[in-house]
Amino acid sequence: MKKYMLDMKVTENNRLHKNYCLLKLTSDDTLPEMLPGQFVQVLVDNSPTTFLRRPISINFVDRTTNELWLLIQLIGDGTRRMGEYRPGDIVNIMLPLGNSFTIPADEDKNQKLLLIGGGVGTAPMLCLGSVLKNAGFEPVFLLGARSKDDVLQLDEFTKIGTVHITTEDGSLGEKGYVTNHSVLKNVHFDRIYTCGPKPMMMAVARYAAAESITCEVSLENTMACGIGACLCCVENTKEGHVCVCTEGPVFNIEKLTWLS
Repeated sequence: MKKYMLDMKVTENNRLHKNYCLLKLTSDDTLPEMLPGQFVQVLVDNSPTTFLRRPISINFVDRTTNELWLLIQLIGDGTRRMGEYRPGDIVNIMLPLGNSFTIPADEDKNQKLLLIGGGVGTAPMLCLGSVLKNAGFEPVFLLGARSKDDVLQLDEFTKIGTVHITTEDGSLGEKGYVTNHSVLKNVHFDRIYTCGPKPMMMAVARYAAAESITCEVSLENTMACGIGACLCCVENTKEGHVCVCTEGPVFNIEKLTWLS
């Protein structure tokens, strides 16, 4: 898939939470094709401690406004600088990078699809859910967070499909972790897609394997270059060590060593 280096203009930068912002960018040209699960690499200017681009999942592509959405977790100098961008600022983006989630075949329209996201890992679930909905599927979301204040983009998710929520403190949805939610006991899903903290994804993978459910995970290994050159994001798989930024970030759990 062809990669592009684009100077994109900030149209909006909305602070969703003290630790998260939603950055929207556009281009003078029509945005290239981007697939759910892929990511971009953002060049952060004017940050003296940020020398490498920052990898950010594609949160949503709005074709009506020609906008790319990026959900940014403000955890370091680079991302905090991104949180300060203002409309009109120009940001250099390399995109799209990595592989994508698998979209079921047309004859599988009746499959029950569960999309599980935790924290900033909810970002690619919105993009995936939108693509699935446009393809004629009915995605179900299961979002996990520490508290109700940490549940991000809830309005956007409810536009696309049914949403279930868990919070660790019980302030919204069911109390506990995503793998404890009652929907997993009441509904048998044919496919599960997930992204979030590694312990959460490993728990989801174990559940999916025990229930013989096809499951894909989006890994969040440190990706400095995005093109497989720096070897920062290497993951051990059943086929050997691979770079997550080029062979992933999406993997079928059967290819990982998590279940060994």
